[in-house]
Amino acid sequence: MGKKKDFTAAHRVKVPPLQTIMGHLFPKRTENEASAMNTFDVTELMKYIEKKNAEHPEYKTTVFHCVVFAVARIIKERPFLNRYIQAGRFYERESISLSFVVKREFKDGAKESLFLLVPKEDDTIDSVSRRIVGEVKEVRKKDYGSSGGVDQNLNVVSKFPGPLLALFVGTVRELDYMGIDFKALKEGDPNFTTVLLSNLGSIQAPACYHHLNNYGTNSIMITVGTLRDEVILKPDGSTGTRTMLDICTTIDERIADGFYFAKSLRLLKHIFEHPEILELPFGEPSGFDYENKKV
Repeated sequence: MGKKKDFTAAHRVKVPPLQTIMGHLFPKRTENEASAMNTFDVTELMKYIEKKNAEHPEYKTTVFHCVVFAVARIIKERPFLNRYIQAGRFYERESISLSFVVKREFKDGAKESLFLLVPKEDDTIDSVSRRIVGEVKEVRKKDYGSSGGVDQNLNVVSKFPGPLLALFVGTVRELDYMGIDFKALKEGDPNFTTVLLSNLGSIQAPACYHHLNNYGTNSIMITVGTLRDEVILKPDGSTGTRTMLDICTTIDERIADGFYFAKSLRLLKHIFEHPEILELPFGEPSGFDYENKKV
């Protein structure tokens, strides 16, 4: 059995002078947040999901599964989105990683666990959906902290006496700023993933702004809201009902410029309109024409 690849592995990259200066002039990730709320028409996506679930009822593909895999594909094709900054230095990850929090029970006070997805080159929406469904079920079956990784480590560290815990956390934060991180604390930690997502729609809440963190390397935060029907006016003057979805993104604007981010969102819109792209292997290009001004 091969050695498990470190999803946090990265290499240093050179960037234009302006970005280099920004990395030092504004050293904190929270000082460089750019957030945008976008509404997407997911009518075609919902038709696609309904058909897929009718064919394979044992594994229910959800809108959130599709968002997760679509975002992963965007980052695959737009590698600047897989960058982060530590101590003024720019790095690009060698893997694409996405994470989200799993509520162990849908009730007040229920504990939460962390889910990590690192897509493989041959992954499709089917394999990703099955992996998410299967692993989430396993997480909810196990006792909190028994599955290892960051859950288990946090469970241990949280029991330190107050002064010792404060000293430990302060030391970890200082080392993190310098780019020195403990492997035991990074394992499965969403603060070290490419994208951290929050499925607010699962608790019937709207998408909203969510801050980034100065700790770790995560440069993109995405919240996904609830589905809603919206009446629209068609070009011929008639009306029709479409299914809409709000998605809010917060990014570290130092890793790329606004033009790069805007073009990246165009692929997300295109995937929702042509969901069959989700069936392509992850390693295969989508074929999307980023320069097509009509898209």
